Amino acid sequence: MDIATIPIITTLTGLVGVIIAGVISFSILKKEKGSEKMVGIADAISEGAMAYLNRQYTTIGIIAVLLFLAIFFALNPETAIAFAAGSFLSALAGYIGMNISVRANVRTANAAMGGLKNALSIAFKGGAVTGLCVAGLSLAGVSILYYLYRDPVLVVGFGFGACLISLFARIGGGIYTKAADVGADLVGKVEAGIPEDDPRNPAVIADNVGDNVGDCAGMGADLFETYAVTVIGAMLLAHLLYPAAISEAYILYPLVLGAVAIIASIIGIFFVRLGRSENIMGALYKGLLTSGVLSAIGFYFVSSWIIPGTDGFNLFIATLIGLVIAVSLFVITEYYTSTAFSPVIKLAESAQSGSAVTIINGLALGFQVPLIPVLIICGGILGSYHLGGLYGIAIAAMGMISLTGMIIALDSYGPITDNAGGIAEMANLPEAVRKVTDALDAVGNTTKAVTKAFAIGSAGVAAITLFVAYVQELANVGATNLSFGLQEPLVVVGLLIGGLIPFLFTAKCLKAVGASSFMVVEEVRRQFREIDGIMEGTTRPDYARCVDLVTKSALREFVVPGSIAIASPILVGFILGPVALGGLLIGSIVTGLLLALHMSTAGAAWDNAKKYVEDGNLGGKGSDTHKATVVGDTVGDPYKDTAGPAINPLIKVMNTLAILIAGLIGSGLILL
Repeated sequence: MDIATIPIITTLTGLVGVIIAGVISFSILKKEKGSEKMVGIADAISEGAMAYLNRQYTTIGIIAVLLFLAIFFALNPETAIAFAAGSFLSALAGYIGMNISVRANVRTANAAMGGLKNALSIAFKGGAVTGLCVAGLSLAGVSILYYLYRDPVLVVGFGFGACLISLFARIGGGIYTKAADVGADLVGKVEAGIPEDDPRNPAVIADNVGDNVGDCAGMGADLFETYAVTVIGAMLLAHLLYPAAISEAYILYPLVLGAVAIIASIIGIFFVRLGRSENIMGALYKGLLTSGVLSAIGFYFVSSWIIPGTDGFNLFIATLIGLVIAVSLFVITEYYTSTAFSPVIKLAESAQSGSAVTIINGLALGFQVPLIPVLIICGGILGSYHLGGLYGIAIAAMGMISLTGMIIALDSYGPITDNAGGIAEMANLPEAVRKVTDALDAVGNTTKAVTKAFAIGSAGVAAITLFVAYVQELANVGATNLSFGLQEPLVVVGLLIGGLIPFLFTAKCLKAVGASSFMVVEEVRRQFREIDGIMEGTTRPDYARCVDLVTKSALREFVVPGSIAIASPILVGFILGPVALGGLLIGSIVTGLLLALHMSTAGAAWDNAKKYVEDGNLGGKGSDTHKATVVGDTVGDPYKDTAGPAINPLIKVMNTLAILIAGLIGSGLILL
């Protein structure tokens, strides 16, 4: 086979993934939706979610048009077109995922009447649609652009477009979901003493909408751009590092790895089946393990084919290193965030001393978590560098993101089961149904936590690859005498500014959640106070008011954090130059990776400590211990679902944008 045809084959493979996602979607939509009351609740969630997504994309679209014009005139039309393609396909993947998520939730709740097996099947397959669309569209987009341009440098715009959508989807979706969640929990559980997803809570629909915009559309956009920039970064390094006579095979190698992984993910999806023990997490891990093993086998054969000899085998080992890092992050995060292990149990026990102790212990747990993941990532970087140099690190990152399809399926499963439980509660379904949805939701909390850790780890490794590509691109445009050693004052200045950015960004995100939560809390209190009959269940709350309030607030508040990510590399690059910008990138990667791991894991631990108490332990629901864990969870909510995950696109936006402007600042176009 002529390797020149590889981009066509990988494009078709990506499209096969999208087609399979379509087939799964139709099979889900054929399932029964349940009673009229269930359908009414699901429709309200669907309308709120799609209204938010449409308004979010409209707002982002304005920013994207301005950036498209800037890239078109400042750089070149090819990069601008790639940017538009990346933005569009990322938004499309999120739109498809959201559409199926808000339709699978009610069908999962209805299937729960027949037991755990059918409900699990619908919920997971709903998540699989998002996973296959994200991986398939990303691979197809990069492949088509490379086939047309034959220059990885011009394809970088695709990654930046994907990063833009991811950044604002993560920030906006995170603000929405946590403002609604915190508002609903503080007034509903703590003040009014009503359970979660109680239809008397005016913010309950907004809360369920937020699950979709944050964990479905947000994570989909996040891993879409991680997938895209990892593939593009590896291709770009091959283009810059290897002689023209042999570079083509190394450039195409990441595309082939992506194609193999999509096929493995498709097969793995159908291995998710509940066994006799009815172990939900075991069933999900069965599919993940199948995908990982099949990917590894496929990687061996394609490595031997495209890059024969020792180099090909070494790069195959680098892909295995990436897979090991990914699996390790799963295991470690599950240990720290699952109710089955001591960290969460001890955190819940500490809540018997009050909310302050709960928060202190949760913070301590979060600060402890990065130790082992970072050491594993460091070992992976050193090992892959030894095997394949700088390109080997990029291929290890490819090994990590090869599981993207299954990872997103596991993550999107979470909001579907969460919504299913909410629908069951609001529709007053039998207790047996709620037990099924609670079991699914409990696992969903863990899958959301472990997939966030994967997203953070893969983002960190991908960002390192992009930084290396930035340095090589500077050399490619003639800036060969640059030094990034710590003896250079500009490097130190860049490091300090870069290290600061994730903290400033986090502050703005948390402040946005606080401001939006305040409005939700006040609105819920107002309705309880002014609308007679809500607490008695005789009057329906004004759900739409809370949905509209959170939507407007999220879209207003996401502008400032997003602007920080875009403006920082431009200002530093054009004012202080390429050396300071290099320092900025490294500084943001180091502090961003650590901060994101801390926040995501601590938040998930607080959440599951609350779930542990709600399962009947330590006094159960309504006890003082429960109230303390609810307070801890409200602190952890914006930690794990807003600021923590949003750091992923933050560091990748800055690195991708740096590559785009490297040609300008590397040729001396700076102000100082």
